[in-house]
Amino acid sequence: MSEEINLELKKPLDKMTAKELRQLCIDKIPQISGASGMSKEELLSSIKEVLGMSQEEGGRSGAYKEQIKSLKTRMKELQDQRLKLPKSRRKERDILRKKIHDLRKNTRRLSAV
Repeated sequence: MSEEINLELKKPLDKMTAKELRQLCIDKIPQISGASGMSKEELLSSIKEVLGMSQEEGGRSGAYKEQIKSLKTRMKELQDQRLKLPKSRRKERDILRKKIHDLRKNTRRLSAV
């Protein structure tokens, strides 16, 4: 860690695939050993540790992670309700479908922020 590592990345670390992260470790970060057997999460944490980045710097959606999780659980509950309704109750099924759609949009907006 005493040498300064200068990485010129084409995209953020979180958006890179596991294969790209492994190649990055092999080519440019020799301090990380065993990169070929690591998962994406392990690779990200070890790269951030070597580069001196905190975990919050790398992930943008970390601030809203709990809200996204709660919205997704609510969405799953509504999906279950919708599946249990008979097809004859079309209006109620449509209402639930629209609520699910709105929740899905909200989760995507939160993760994009």
